[in-house]
Amino acid sequence: MNFFKNLKPFDYLIILIVLFGIMTAGLTLTHKRQTSSNQIETTTNIEMEVYLRGVNSTSSEPIFKPNDETFITIRNVPYTKLKIKDAKFSKRKTILPTLNSKKPYIVVNDETCPFQYDYLVTITDSAKITKDGDAVVGGNKIKIGLPITLEGAKYKLNGVITNITASPQPNNTKHCEDLDKHTKLNQDVQ
Repeated sequence: MNFFKNLKPFDYLIILIVLFGIMTAGLTLTHKRQTSSNQIETTTNIEMEVYLRGVNSTSSEPIFKPNDETFITIRNVPYTKLKIKDAKFSKRKTILPTLNSKKPYIVVNDETCPFQYDYLVTITDSAKITKDGDAVVGGNKIKIGLPITLEGAKYKLNGVITNITASPQPNNTKHCEDLDKHTKLNQDVQ
């Protein structure tokens, strides 16, 4: 009892923090508390489509080319270089009214902005898939609407993720069965 009389309020706080840490560790070890690594279900390749609106460029060559690499930044945090799978671009469009009642407007190239383009760039990466089905890349949950920056030797452009597609899981069972049959055939030869 003399021990508790000599303790100061700060000592009680330290004892309380240590007990809380022991309790948290116990809950984690008994799987009553999940850590972030327990929420990851699988790892797969994903494709992210990044839409870049109103890119000004007077170059005669497209900025993005398939099979090139681009460095990405997610939420102002640099991540890594990723491979460009596909890149599509078109001139900026505008709507003009018509006198036809069946088709009251037409879509044409906006000639007031001759050097402005919209890009749709598809990049690939390996992602961790959570139990909720969310893709995690570089510690960030990737979702539609997430701002992303693409950077190369001659450009640094801001865009937004518009689609995320997870690659289907490979079905290796047929391949493994074929491999087993082939191995057994080779072992029968003397």
